[in-house]
Amino acid sequence: KTPYYILNCPWPLTSSLIPSPHKGQVTCEESGKNYSSIPTSLSENVTILHLNNNSITLNDTDKKILQRFTNLTELYLNENAITVLQNNSFCNLVKLTILDISHNSISTIEQAAFIGLNQLSKLYLNHNKISQMNSDTFTTVKNLMVLSLEDNLLKYFDVKASFELITVTLNGNPWHCFCGLLSLQKWLNTSNMTMENENTTLCSYPEVLNKSSIKTAPIQITDCDSRRGSAATTTPSISAINPKITDSPPLGKSWAFLLGVLLFVLTSSLLILIAIKCPMWYLYFISYNHRRLEEYEPEMSEKEFTTDMSTFPPKSNTSEQDSTLVFEQTHTFVVDEDEDGFIEDKYIYDPGLMEED
Repeated sequence: KTPYYILNCPWPLTSSLIPSPHKGQVTCEESGKNYSSIPTSLSENVTILHLNNNSITLNDTDKKILQRFTNLTELYLNENAITVLQNNSFCNLVKLTILDISHNSISTIEQAAFIGLNQLSKLYLNHNKISQMNSDTFTTVKNLMVLSLEDNLLKYFDVKASFELITVTLNGNPWHCFCGLLSLQKWLNTSNMTMENENTTLCSYPEVLNKSSIKTAPIQITDCDSRRGSAATTTPSISAINPKITDSPPLGKSWAFLLGVLLFVLTSSLLILIAIKCPMWYLYFISYNHRRLEEYEPEMSEKEFTTDMSTFPPKSNTSEQDSTLVFEQTHTFVVDEDEDGFIEDKYIYDPGLMEED
């Protein structure tokens, strides 16, 4: 008889008994329960956990719960509501060999999402919304043999020659058979691995190649080399974004230049702000050469006053108030013959009065 093992699932026990081919294997079936998060009441001794067809998002709370299941060898999270695979999502599952997270809405996979999965051999990421990926994502997964990426949104897949698999599935993606696909094409042709559904893994762009397999599509290497050279000459910033294309320019000089530009802009803005907010300072600076000269008015002696008064016509029919006015004007306008004929005046310079003198 095939041995059966009691399932350590939450009470009430509603999961089905599943035959186990290996001694000591504990399977928990929690599919289709409409869970929005992983149940906390699951036994930590479970080795195979089915949580597919729920609404689990694999958020921070779910990550902490998963860390308790150190004996897990198989985890099925397919058909849930996962959109992002965060760093260290499965970091404590050191015995996990099979991970199925297909049929979700995953669009982002962070670089350290699979760290800690040292024994993982099969990874199913098919039927998601992944648009960018490179082989560095799986650097820590040393024992990976099967990778399924079908039916995603991948246009390119940058693969290093050291990346090793036994089976890969890539069909159902809008592959762009341009220079960016060269590393994948070279890897497919030089590695001792099998690409599933090779005849249906076709180029989507350009149209002239839409019936060609990505493994055999005629991508011109010479065109790619010329494009790399022109890109490095005209737009060196592309190298900083993707150092795999060309050599990166020295970052120290770039930062020094940017810092200088920033300081110049800030200084200019500060000066403009001061000119706007402090108009009195601005006017003082502009009118520096038009300041009034200092006055040196020695006290007039009685003789000088009498001499000056003799220059005016004799008083006739004028009141005492008029005499006072004439005195004030005479006192105010004094010609200093030693100053080259210039007149120092507090308020107004009257050329008509100069002629009368």
